[in-house]
Amino acid sequence: MCGRSTITASEKVIEVRLGAEFKKEDAGKLLLPNYNVTPTTLQAAITNLDATAISLLQWGLIPSWAKDKKVGYRMINARVETVSEKSAFKVAFRQRRCLIPMDGYYEWMARGNTKQPYRIVTTDQQVFTCAGLWEEWIDPQSGEVVRTYTIITLPASERLAPIHDRMPAIMPRHLEKHWLDNSLSTSDLLSLITSYPDDLVHAYPVSMSVGNVRNNDPSLINPVDDPPEHKAGQQGTLF
Repeated sequence: MCGRSTITASEKVIEVRLGAEFKKEDAGKLLLPNYNVTPTTLQAAITNLDATAISLLQWGLIPSWAKDKKVGYRMINARVETVSEKSAFKVAFRQRRCLIPMDGYYEWMARGNTKQPYRIVTTDQQVFTCAGLWEEWIDPQSGEVVRTYTIITLPASERLAPIHDRMPAIMPRHLEKHWLDNSLSTSDLLSLITSYPDDLVHAYPVSMSVGNVRNNDPSLINPVDDPPEHKAGQQGTLF
């Protein structure tokens, strides 16, 4: 599962990284920097409709046929194993794919009766992208058009598995354009979703404060001391 992330870069840095531009009417709408990105918030994305324009999408996919937007709370992630088959995702998988920029994400590692949060980053990219799907939903009551997204996940790599059994589909830069390619087959698209190389990811423990969605400041991404039992064991040497 990927349920929290960070994007601490400026709008300009995001534009340069994605090779795209924010629409004038969207300038300043994003909370940046954001040290605690949570579901239902607006985030930057580039979609398969136009990779030169940065779209603003709400985290938590709402299928076009949904009767209530609350379903989005349950669809922040889509498992790669079933993404091309499940009714909530299969049409978007074929027709509406996107890339979501971030510079880190959080996962919680079970430790006795508590869970220690870790921030995971890539060592070769300051800002990386994750493969996602997007949808457009019309509120039947108000007529409001809501554009949403979900992040695809896959089994965690060997290095990250001790923290959590799932990880987001981080895209290598040379494959990003292929994820947005409308001519690729289902099998070709699925082949793009692979674990990011273990030697290019780094995980470090952070403050428990990240668990509170109201907290959003630079201290959340500062490293803290690893729990003693992790330092002494093999898991502590992984990161």
